[in-house]
Amino acid sequence: MTSHVDESGSLSNAASGGGRIRSSVFRNKVTSAQAAVEFIHPHDTVAISGFASAGTPKAIVPALADRIHAVRGAGSNFTINLLTGASVSVGTERLLAEVDGIALRMPYQSEPTARRNINSGRMDYVDIHLSHVAQQVWEGYYGNVDVAVVEVAGITESGELIPSASIGNNKTWLDVADKVILEVNSWVPEAMTGIHDVYYGTALPPYRKPIQITSVEDRIGQPTLRVDPRKVVAVVETNARDSASPLTPPDEVSQAIAAHVLDFFEYEVSKGRLPADGLLPLQSGIGNVANAVLQGLDAGPHRGLTCFSEVIQDGMLHLIKHGTVRYASATSLALSEAGIDELMSNIDFYRKHIVLRPQEISNHPEVVRRLGIIAMNGMLEADIYGNVNSTHVMGTKIMNGIGGSGDFARNGYLSMFLSPSTAKGGAISSIVPMVPHVDHTEHDVQVLVTEQGLADLRGLSPRKRSRVVIDKCAHPEYRAMLLDYVDRAERSPASGHTPHLLREALSFHERFNETGSMFRN
Repeated sequence: MTSHVDESGSLSNAASGGGRIRSSVFRNKVTSAQAAVEFIHPHDTVAISGFASAGTPKAIVPALADRIHAVRGAGSNFTINLLTGASVSVGTERLLAEVDGIALRMPYQSEPTARRNINSGRMDYVDIHLSHVAQQVWEGYYGNVDVAVVEVAGITESGELIPSASIGNNKTWLDVADKVILEVNSWVPEAMTGIHDVYYGTALPPYRKPIQITSVEDRIGQPTLRVDPRKVVAVVETNARDSASPLTPPDEVSQAIAAHVLDFFEYEVSKGRLPADGLLPLQSGIGNVANAVLQGLDAGPHRGLTCFSEVIQDGMLHLIKHGTVRYASATSLALSEAGIDELMSNIDFYRKHIVLRPQEISNHPEVVRRLGIIAMNGMLEADIYGNVNSTHVMGTKIMNGIGGSGDFARNGYLSMFLSPSTAKGGAISSIVPMVPHVDHTEHDVQVLVTEQGLADLRGLSPRKRSRVVIDKCAHPEYRAMLLDYVDRAERSPASGHTPHLLREALSFHERFNETGSMFRN
């Protein structure tokens, strides 16, 4: 199928009428959200659109939660297996979690009610790399996908779907699902048309071909999604704003972390390991630390930067607007209320500097490796040898998930993990003797950064890494305890290549569980 997009970004067939649904085939399927959810049955596997706070269905999910609640009230069980791009809007996740409507969740979540259900064993959760989702679903790891619920901004006369503010796994959901429910959200500006690049050339082994992206700006697909109209069982019209991603101004700790990162960039430029004219494409996770780094870039010497990441946050819009970043590629937006207003008010400008792709491309290891991404992601904790835990509190309780951090950390040119040196008012140290859960091994972690400093682990043996991590990244109150552990571990007869005292390796975590603090009085 071919899209017809004029220079303004609007569909050239817009004059044909029909509002956002310009295909008569799809107009004949318009119904209410309450009628649409009748196509979803207990024990179905349901794949929905949405990535971060953008593009989550606005009407179907609340209607589904109401239906589940009613069925449960009548004494019957009703749960679904829920597949998404990553996290979805907090309200959406909460509605389904509060009625115990989710039996299995994949691949990422960030909502407290769902988190409690997972950690209490009431909800199964599969935490995987985001770049793996499409292939695993195609291969049937999660069984048959019964229903896909996908938000779009419009439907063309020929039946093409105009994506909304995220793409995520929507291409895969539309391809594999038995039944499709579309939400057509007229709140999304028609001028968003043309910002998307949907690639249909992926394949399963042994039929894969190279992904032809050699620069961030490259477009290799089409601006619309495809769907077999015979699979579409309902179309629901909405006009609803995306949920905002909460954002607070960077605090002193975030600004200190950002300053260390920016100083490191200049050091790498001086050594010839980063180009002075634009560094390398940047990737950053979601949160205040990432936004602080982006703000710091605006005050630095570099202009014309590029970004190849999962999400675009407020800080990225600011950099684009001021010329610090000339082009950014992602799979979704993750904006605050002010960021949403900024984007929607100036969409014609931002469409020239942003491309949104399916997450199987935005997170594709081949592309990440080829472009030489500088990967900057958050962590919960790191140990003295550089292993990183980004998902589990005290080793057992899930926080959110690995998301795409592993896609970028293992395959990027530079792999950096950032965190404050303490949490819970100093009761938790983010630098510990041994992490009780490993998401990123020492082999995938090159740089650790806290507000205390930056530890460059490249070229260092474990014994040397431990001293650098403690000296540069640990909070002063925990430094002596960590050095004492290392000294005794190295003197142990069983010290080996990576010295540990196995009886004490998790003592920081045990102490916290017993006393509420890792600090030894």
